[in-house]
Amino acid sequence: MQDQDLQLTAIQDYVRDIFSNDVTGHDYFHLKRVVRLSKEIAISEKADPFICEIVAWLHDVGDKKLFSNPNKAVDDMNQMLSSIKLSNHIIEEINHTIQDISFKKGSVPDTLEGKVVQDADRLDAIGAIGIARTFAYGGAKGQLINHDNLKESTSIQHFYDKLLRLMDTMNTSTAKNIAKERHQFLERFLEQFYKEWNYIE
Repeated sequence: MQDQDLQLTAIQDYVRDIFSNDVTGHDYFHLKRVVRLSKEIAISEKADPFICEIVAWLHDVGDKKLFSNPNKAVDDMNQMLSSIKLSNHIIEEINHTIQDISFKKGSVPDTLEGKVVQDADRLDAIGAIGIARTFAYGGAKGQLINHDNLKESTSIQHFYDKLLRLMDTMNTSTAKNIAKERHQFLERFLEQFYKEWNYIE
């Protein structure tokens, strides 16, 4: 247990160095929230909390929208994992699990641990935090908030392309229960947004 605690601390320090200055909503605190949710879901769903926590800390490493050289980022990550004495088997499991988490790929992980972290990551994309992250990412990428005629590539359009679809993609019953309230908050936000955008009393 002590070795695992030291390994997790090393991984946490590693991602803090990489993501501490991120302004797209994929910062260190996003990872911290995903870790917390992953551990909660893992306990409820009887998944391996150690694997879930590692994958949760590392799931954005090598993301093409965040790294100019994704392959090098993954290679560096694997070297770090080897340096803290994780077995080759666990490193392979971590890499395999991370590959299926992304929403864009449309994959459902084939392990319970992957499903847990995918759920946790998607939960952090909805609700109040998800709204804040959407506009942070849009601003960082030069997107408009909204447009009367050109909906594509606006932050508001992202709600329809992704956020409002996430509740129905949750894998675990624990995440489905958490998602309901956050999804409802998205709907209430959009209702108020359009009321103000169109200035309806």
